[in-house]
Parts: sequence; structure tokens; C-alpha cells
Amino acid sequence: VQLQASGGGSVQAGDSLRLSCAASQTRSSYVMGWFRQAPGKEREFVAAIRWRENAKYYADAVKGRFFISRDAAVDTVYLQMSSLKPEDSAVYYCSVLTYYSSSALYSSSAYNYWGQGTLVTVSS
Repeated sequence: VQLQASGGGSVQAGDSLRLSCAASQTRSSYVMGWFRQAPGKEREFVAAIRWRENAKYYADAVKGRFFISRDAAVDTVYLQMSSLKPEDSAVYYCSVLTYYSSSALYSSSAYNYWGQGTLVTVSS
């Protein structure tokens, strides 16, 4: 599976951005996830969506501000980010977990495929 992330950029605090991740293929069992990694920090879970069930999961730090969605017609997952904060600045990666597991969902090491990342910079 190849993943192409796009939509990053430089914005001011309070602004919005929408990230996109186009997959070369999807399957009903997939979980599509977004992770982020800031300089000097570990990669952390942001949000995920189960492809078939359309169930959504969020990190506490982004709940109420970020919204994940998918368009099955074009094998693309989106991350709508609102009320952005400087601490949201990071490289954002999309990823695929081929089979859902509640224990694996939040762990980057469990994901099977990764996109190249897109940089989000939020200035105060």
C-alpha cells in the first residue's frame, strides 16, 4: 500500500488546515491513522478511522478540534484540523493498520504502511 499525504503548511494559531492521505488501495479491514512527530519527540497517535465501520478515534490532545473522515470512492482519508495551536506543529504521517486491534490502534509500531509525512507549522 502506498500512501501520499498532502495539505500541510504554515498557519497562525487558531487557523484551520485539512490534511489528505490518498491510498493506492484500501480494504474493509483497514484502519487509517494519523500520527505526528515534533522535533525531539516520539511519534504520537493523533486520530484513526476504521474503514468499514467508519468508527473514529482521537487523541485527547485533539478531541473537539480535529476531525477524521474518509472518502471510499477515492481511497482517501482526511484530517480536518481546527483551532490549531503551536503545540500541534509537527510532521504528520498517515498510516495503515491492516487489521483492527484495540491494543494496536494507538501504537505506531503496530501500523504496517506509512506515508512520507507532511509538515504543519503553527505560529503564535
